Amino acid sequence: MSNQLILFKNVYKEFDGVEVLSNINLYIRKNEFLTLLGPSGCGKTTMLRLLGGFETPTSGDILFEGKSIVATPPYKRKLNTVFQRYALFPHMDVFDNIAFGLKIKKMSKQNIEKKVKDMLKLVGLAGYEDRSIDKLSGGQMQRVAIARALVNEPEVLLLDEPLGALDLKFRKDMQLELKRMQKQLGITFVYVTHDQEEALSMSDTIAVMDEGMIQQIDTPVGIYNEPVNSFVADFIGESNILYGKMRRDYLVAFSGREFECVDRGYNEDENIVVVIRPEDIKLAEPSESTINGVVTSLVFMGVHYEIRIQGEDGHEWLVQSTDPAEVGSRVGITLDPDDIHIMDRSQYDAADA
Repeated sequence: MSNQLILFKNVYKEFDGVEVLSNINLYIRKNEFLTLLGPSGCGKTTMLRLLGGFETPTSGDILFEGKSIVATPPYKRKLNTVFQRYALFPHMDVFDNIAFGLKIKKMSKQNIEKKVKDMLKLVGLAGYEDRSIDKLSGGQMQRVAIARALVNEPEVLLLDEPLGALDLKFRKDMQLELKRMQKQLGITFVYVTHDQEEALSMSDTIAVMDEGMIQQIDTPVGIYNEPVNSFVADFIGESNILYGKMRRDYLVAFSGREFECVDRGYNEDENIVVVIRPEDIKLAEPSESTINGVVTSLVFMGVHYEIRIQGEDGHEWLVQSTDPAEVGSRVGITLDPDDIHIMDRSQYDAADA
């Protein structure tokens, strides 16, 4: 691929004999915002550290513009890292923190001043040059850390959960800021997070990880609408996950009845997994043609109600609806064919389910 910038090639990593990454193959394009998403301990930060040069693969290779960088020290790689704890120099003011890398490169004083001021403007901190680091808020420190990394004009910016220490409002503001900066500067961002909403709102591409392996790589829309297994479906947003059988193309059986669907290519009566997003479920009057149940919980979430229904099929259904349903009432559930997503059984599903 012509715009391929980074390639992980059969990368395996272990620490003290414990496997942390297993046969990772991944390419990252120029100017792409790629997010490594997964729970704690899945290997995403290890991948970032391998890319940054802070760790070395046990086996496999990492290519940058077609050349191996495994033996290249961090300071010679065309990338910079922003850590969650920022790692700012407390004895320096904002200007000197941002200018640090430029001074090491022995850039002229005039050029340093121009680049630092341009960068402060980009991150919304114009006029903060003389401010002491300990006088900054968490959000401001995070912006200084990003400015310090970007002022060196890296081809790639690595971000290791950089918004984790911020409160909700700052975090959402900075999500928009980071996406804007990435588009404006036209550089590649590789972003690590365990926050699904953050990944969905910011990324061009998401690699969902678990147990040292990439489970799925796709666009945010593709990951959300077409998860490849139960882990991805459950980790990305809320899901109703059930077990069933494909009767034939476009017909699936679960919850004691048959439903039309849009999937095909399975064997007759093959065991499958059904994923239904809570926002796709419609409530109706209970009848013989609906899945019926009793409302056990109703929570107002601002833009919708979150409703839990104990189904007569034995499944506890999660429904998101703009219309409330009274706790204790009996309701019906209806589904359109394209609301039903079919997946193969995987290691995440019980063999006897």
